[in-house]
Amino acid sequence: MVDYYARRVWAVRALVLVVTVIFIVQLFNLQILNDYKEAANSNAFFRHTIYAPRGLIYDRNGKLLVFNQPIYDVEIVMKDLDDQQRDGHPIDTLMLCNALNISYRNFLGRISDIKNKRKNPGYSPLIPQRLLTQLSPADAAKVQELSYLFSGIIIQNRTMREYNYPNAAHALGSIGEVSRDKLLNDPSYRMGDYIGVSGVEYQYEEALRGVNGQEILLRDARGKIQGRYEDGKYDVSPEAGKNLTLSIDVNLQAYGEWLMQNKVGSIVCIEPSTGEILALVSSPTYAPSILVGRQRTENYTKLLKDPCKPLLDRPLMAHYPPGSTFKTVNALVFQQEDIITEHTYYPCAYGYTSGSFHLRCHGHASPVDLPNSISNSCNAYYCYALRAMLDSKKYSSIHEAFDAWKHAIISFGFGYRLGVDFPNESRGFIPNTAVYDRRHGKKQWRSLNIVSISIGQGEITTTPIQLANLAATIANRGYWIRPHVLKQMEGVAPDTAYTNRRYTSVDSGYFWPVIQGMEWAVNGGGTGSTARGARLDDIIICGKTGTAENPHGNDHSIFMAFAPKDNPQIAISVVVENAGFGAAWAAPIASLMVEKYLKDNIAPHRQWLEDRIVKANLLPVKVY
Repeated sequence: MVDYYARRVWAVRALVLVVTVIFIVQLFNLQILNDYKEAANSNAFFRHTIYAPRGLIYDRNGKLLVFNQPIYDVEIVMKDLDDQQRDGHPIDTLMLCNALNISYRNFLGRISDIKNKRKNPGYSPLIPQRLLTQLSPADAAKVQELSYLFSGIIIQNRTMREYNYPNAAHALGSIGEVSRDKLLNDPSYRMGDYIGVSGVEYQYEEALRGVNGQEILLRDARGKIQGRYEDGKYDVSPEAGKNLTLSIDVNLQAYGEWLMQNKVGSIVCIEPSTGEILALVSSPTYAPSILVGRQRTENYTKLLKDPCKPLLDRPLMAHYPPGSTFKTVNALVFQQEDIITEHTYYPCAYGYTSGSFHLRCHGHASPVDLPNSISNSCNAYYCYALRAMLDSKKYSSIHEAFDAWKHAIISFGFGYRLGVDFPNESRGFIPNTAVYDRRHGKKQWRSLNIVSISIGQGEITTTPIQLANLAATIANRGYWIRPHVLKQMEGVAPDTAYTNRRYTSVDSGYFWPVIQGMEWAVNGGGTGSTARGARLDDIIICGKTGTAENPHGNDHSIFMAFAPKDNPQIAISVVVENAGFGAAWAAPIASLMVEKYLKDNIAPHRQWLEDRIVKANLLPVKVY
């Protein structure tokens, strides 16, 4: 038995010894032989990176939005520079700094950053390191004229983004220098490389960036370039990034930004049949060109400090109570759950009253049925209907009833991210029973405690793109396609995640009375309407106003719609912050957008409305 354990001990020791020897050999190979090989190769060869041009970006009609312009970087091979110093030919640092138009202190700081492996994980004295970026052709020529005086100084040609239109900054996004974290996790990037940091540039970085090429040049004993190694036999050509065609209509986008000047809010337009995003307006906005080049940092800081938050991508990131626009989805859910029908009537005496509780409503005909409850935007109707569902005996408890309500609501895309092909999408908020258990005590709350969710207030919040998606879902009579901005990628088949239909839990037959109510709200025909400002003479717009309570100031003006009623071509949501009633500002803005998209021009008799919208300054006196 002793011999058996002794043999096992010796076997383990032998195994450890063998593994240790293997590690030592491998470390020697990596750290000594490979370094020697790299040094030898680098002395004989110079590997010059040929940067791939970034892919171009077009709008849905083939208009070029983003392209590339030539710029130049100054790179430095630290070993060559150090060798020049050791050979007794010190560089004239001040002359170099003057040529680069930087201070001596700045130069020393850049050299320090280059050699700092924490900031520059891929540093090697044998590999060109970026010293200064984004020189103009004229400045690069000045440095090139003096390059013979400085060993290791290289002028590297690259490209930088250029824009044909001053629009769609949030959608297009921008590029910036690669972060340290990215350098650590992706060795294909080097310090000073550019990478998409927002919008489409970020979302489709892998496709847009392409693949860099390489040119192998031969050096002599003094390090001077003698020509291409074996006539370029081993050179690798760069592969340009893939071109993208977006679903954005740049003319519609520009028109929306023009209407929203001097206002805070958003416009989202979607093609219902495809889920393609036609316009994504965030206001206030900025020209994408100001976040390019050396002025990027300064301009970004100014935007960051602006109290109106122009960097906030409001269509995807801002969330608001949906207000009365939410009555449409509640009307659909209540029908599906057999709580109401299109012929169900409820009274309204300037609001809903239960005991000492009173929720106000404006004056209109009473009682109203379902279509007229939408066209008149009756608050009382939805208070009655929500309480009827939550207190219904068909459910074992109010918790079960509420869970059924929430399950149906989230099938419309609320409460979770829609999964659009943009970074930083917010999810909005649809509460669950645990929220009310914590607030009121477990099993202590009643339907009256949460009746405000029936009219899109209370704890509910949605994003503008979720509201536009709701309009698209109603237009499609019960299904939606995940909203997306990529229409086509060069040489790549469409992602089925953005082509598959997503059906709600509400049967298509229940959509007709809601659509009827939305048509009456804009065009009249029922007992009242709340969005006559959105009416067009020859296009039937179906819409719903909303007024979202704002604890920091005036209410937000909201409107969502689709058009035409039959074979819808556009679904839209408009949010104008601190602007009051939905009918006052959001509805007419939406009607102008619809008219612009479907007819390309605004009718002469409606140009007064366009002029009123454009000239209006609705910026809040105090921004929170």
